Amino acid sequence: MVNLCLQSVLYRQKVPDMADLLLELLSEEIPSHMQLKAAEDLKNMITNGLVEAGLTYSGAAAFSTPRRLVLTLQGLLDESPTQREERKGPRVDAPEKALEGFLRSTGLDREALEIRDDKKGQVYFANVQTPGRSAALIIGEVLEKILRTFPWPKSMRWGNGRLRWIRPLHTIICLLSDEVGTQIVPFEIDGIKASDQTFGHRFMAPNPFSVTSFDDYAAKLKRNYVILDPVERSKIILQEVENQAFACGHELVSDLSLLAEVSGLVEWPVVLMGSIEPEFLDLPPEVLRLSMKEHQKFFSLRHLKTGRIERFITVANRETADQGVTILKGNQKVLSARLSDAKFFWENDLRLVKAGGMATWVARLANVTFHNKLGSEAARIERLTSLSQALAPYADADPALAKEAALVVKADLASEMVYEFPDLQGVMGRYYSIESGLADEIAQACELHYAPLGPSDAVPDAPVSIAIALADKIDKLTAFWAIDEKPTGSKDPFALRRAALGVIRLILENELALPLLTAFSEANPNADAENLLCFFH
Repeated sequence: MVNLCLQSVLYRQKVPDMADLLLELLSEEIPSHMQLKAAEDLKNMITNGLVEAGLTYSGAAAFSTPRRLVLTLQGLLDESPTQREERKGPRVDAPEKALEGFLRSTGLDREALEIRDDKKGQVYFANVQTPGRSAALIIGEVLEKILRTFPWPKSMRWGNGRLRWIRPLHTIICLLSDEVGTQIVPFEIDGIKASDQTFGHRFMAPNPFSVTSFDDYAAKLKRNYVILDPVERSKIILQEVENQAFACGHELVSDLSLLAEVSGLVEWPVVLMGSIEPEFLDLPPEVLRLSMKEHQKFFSLRHLKTGRIERFITVANRETADQGVTILKGNQKVLSARLSDAKFFWENDLRLVKAGGMATWVARLANVTFHNKLGSEAARIERLTSLSQALAPYADADPALAKEAALVVKADLASEMVYEFPDLQGVMGRYYSIESGLADEIAQACELHYAPLGPSDAVPDAPVSIAIALADKIDKLTAFWAIDEKPTGSKDPFALRRAALGVIRLILENELALPLLTAFSEANPNADAENLLCFFH
């Protein structure tokens, strides 16, 4: 009897109907570095908008490819719940216009109001009931608002429409599916109507096809040469790169940022391996890596025995009848042109260094501005030279060697190679110092005095490198403090916080006993040393 009663109660209770949402926004190619954030923004904006309107859900996931942003929601209510609200109105003896305004806001007649006693007399109360709305109606309203206000860093308009998007938007899938079937959400923006159709790979599967749910969508995309999940694309690329590298006695030079970027450039990754021409193999490996990464988005492969970078990997976005031979040939031709430029810069720099050392570059720095209120890079070198000598004893470094190093650590800023590849500053300084016949400690300081640049960077532990790294950061801090260019809560254009953290790590990890007030005063008497010390706290 109890079981029968319980079943009767459960039967009478209405269980909310649930549906799954599939949303795809298909456009021209989205820049790789914007895709992941855009997918996350889409998820957050849609879910927040639906929840505010009374639609809850059980799960959400967002995906991105070069041409599409995709969102799927599971367990979405098929309509918002009916809302009941009690509102307090004007006093019974209030002017008639006050009552009329209250009635308009509630949508009720005077007869539906209740009169209750209140502290200030009798007051009208209204019980307002707002009926629930269908999920399709709410989704359409939320989606239009989001598409009109989406936070792209840059956006564009096309044709005669007013919609702004990162690139021209072509199609929209917006489907609600449940056990009964699939419903296209009635939605249109600037002539683009939501449908159940999309396109696969631009070249390998250009014909449209229909979908009924997210699972059906993901499966059909893969059959049409599109891998939806960027994580899956990255894994495919990495696995194939490592397999091809191993097969020819090489290893991948790890670069996670490049892997993330390349996975955002292709919908159907095809890994192709090429060789670097012998005439370029003597270039510094950092030059090879950066040139291939910056200009071509190539991965570098290092020979297991020689340790040299001798091969590269490029990731195409399609399969071809000739197994990528034509693609690889074109990439190889462009790479040779890029590396020819790098070789030209390298050889010119070496010729100058061997002829007269790095003094020519140091002299050129007199014409390079460090900051319009702080003078040239040459003036900064003079300050670093003095400060490095003063700090050297605290790092157990030879003051004379620290002075010699401070004179050349910025010299490579005037080299052709660093002008072409600014990310190589310091690294090229080490190579040029070695070619100039300078001591190993000086060459090491040229490369490491910028470190640490971030929390994952190693901290220099060689005495001369420590002294120069400290001098570089303390000079920067005190110089900008002296001209009142301090970081604010949201802005730090000169990376002074990073410099301060670098000083702290250099002192702590090398266990130095450096009195900061003394160091600040030595670096720049015009800086407010006490205030700067507070910045470190």
